[in-house]
Amino acid sequence: MTYNAGRKDGAPVCIKNGRNSKTMIRRRLLRTSACVAVGAAAVWMLGGAGRSDFKLGRNASTLIDMYRDISVFYVDSVDVDKMLHDAADGMTKNLDPYTTFFSEEEARDFQIMTTGKYGGIGSLIRAKGDHVIIAQPYKGFPADKAGLQIGDAILSIDGADAQGMDVSKVSSLLKGDPGTTLNLNVKKFYTDEIVPVKIKREKITISGIPYYGMVSNGVGYIQHNDFSEGCSEDLRNAFMEMRKSGTLKGLIIDLRNNGGGVLQEAVKIVSFFTPKGTEVVRTRGRQAQANETFRTQGAPIDLDIPVVVLVSNSSASAAEIVAGALQDLDRAVVVGQRTFGKGLVQTTRPIGYNAMLKVTTAKYYIPSGRCIQAIDYSHRNENGSVGVVPDSLISEFKTRNGRKVYDGGGVTPDVASKLEYVSRFAVILFNRSYIDDFADLYCKAHPRIDNPDSFHLTDSDYADFVEFMADKDVDYRSETKSLVEQLKRKAEAERYLDKIADDIASMERHIRDDKQSSLAQYRKEIENLIEEQVVLRGYYAQGVTKRRLLTDTEVAEAVAILGDKARYTGIVTSQDTARK
Repeated sequence: MTYNAGRKDGAPVCIKNGRNSKTMIRRRLLRTSACVAVGAAAVWMLGGAGRSDFKLGRNASTLIDMYRDISVFYVDSVDVDKMLHDAADGMTKNLDPYTTFFSEEEARDFQIMTTGKYGGIGSLIRAKGDHVIIAQPYKGFPADKAGLQIGDAILSIDGADAQGMDVSKVSSLLKGDPGTTLNLNVKKFYTDEIVPVKIKREKITISGIPYYGMVSNGVGYIQHNDFSEGCSEDLRNAFMEMRKSGTLKGLIIDLRNNGGGVLQEAVKIVSFFTPKGTEVVRTRGRQAQANETFRTQGAPIDLDIPVVVLVSNSSASAAEIVAGALQDLDRAVVVGQRTFGKGLVQTTRPIGYNAMLKVTTAKYYIPSGRCIQAIDYSHRNENGSVGVVPDSLISEFKTRNGRKVYDGGGVTPDVASKLEYVSRFAVILFNRSYIDDFADLYCKAHPRIDNPDSFHLTDSDYADFVEFMADKDVDYRSETKSLVEQLKRKAEAERYLDKIADDIASMERHIRDDKQSSLAQYRKEIENLIEEQVVLRGYYAQGVTKRRLLTDTEVAEAVAILGDKARYTGIVTSQDTARK
């Protein structure tokens, strides 16, 4: 089994488009009622005839009656599939955000996410105007081999006009069985020429390791983006490739913003650097089958090389298992910010008609015995909200060398660093594709940049961007200005405004968040986003990552730690982590 630690009687019926006849609805209701009855009976047999089983049967019957009567009597025709989906969402909304119903189509998407595999052309796409365009072809995959480039517009797919299609529809048409052929008409971005493009779909496997390489002073770096199936083998291969150089003295595993995935992959990665038979994680749930202990199975590849694991507040689930287990075993130094704090395990269960339920079945506990779950979903407030684990319930645990570590709030790094701030203004520009669109224009005027590592926009280039933004709508209000306005309202309500009016007026004069001022205020980060998009167009995602490493302060800190044997040893043998 794969675990994710890690995603309604007799009145007339309105017939719309011939889809909902009275007979069809009744047959469907009979099938659904029978399934519920069988399911309730199975629970009764497993759990014994108790009060809870009576409630289950009663409520299931009530639900089916509601489903039938709404389907038959509601004033307008209803989509019974959507109604079932809404009912499923209602069942799970007060549990946790990870327990989720997936329809057949959603289940397919989930499988792609967990396996990293699908049949297609290997490219990201996005909407631009009336067309869907190529947003990022993956190096070496069919789209790339067919010569598709960022900005190329898809005009037709196997003869079907693609103008006006939404992204999801185009994505569905591009996917298919490996080996099948796809015929596109494409308007090339750089030449505006309309050309036919023939592509043979392949089995697309997106590696969880998009980049690896040596950074400096004999230190290797592995970027790890997700825990899809097979990512451990990719990490192993990356490590062995770097070790061939004979100069590898330390290793950085970058788990920043890694949202997790398959638990077993996390166990395999820990096994590369710890002795065979080492406990990595235990799962504990209500059902006996949820209680398992996962130990390293294979022989390690290196027990001595010093390791630094980079984490962020978005590192979660399986990423936290790797970081937390290596910390508990005193096998690595963890650098970055406190992680997300997801100590819950999900399993997937088929529930008929190719749909499935992803349900939280256990909590996981890393080698010290701690569970790093940060949010207590089992004890909700009266208004239904949930809160973090309170300080009074945080417990102390010990690593293998006796260092103090704590539960109840993610993995606390051994060496903390501040999260780099990115302004909301820059994020808005990026999300609205203004950064992408300008990078397209820049690359059309400058088809090739010679050195991606040293490429920078000139003052003239940024002036062109400011001009490009002149007629663009940006609905932006800084949080600082919003807070000042809130302060003004509160002060007026509490009769303090007369006393502090001058101070508030002074703050308002200094806070300018109009578009023009913000383009100047946040120029550095906006320029960086544009530069990365330009590099992406010529040197793929790997070129962007390599460029980022040159100015990455956390990578620099990791290199410094790995280069200082006394400091590294002192951390893993005697340094306690912060309580919270």
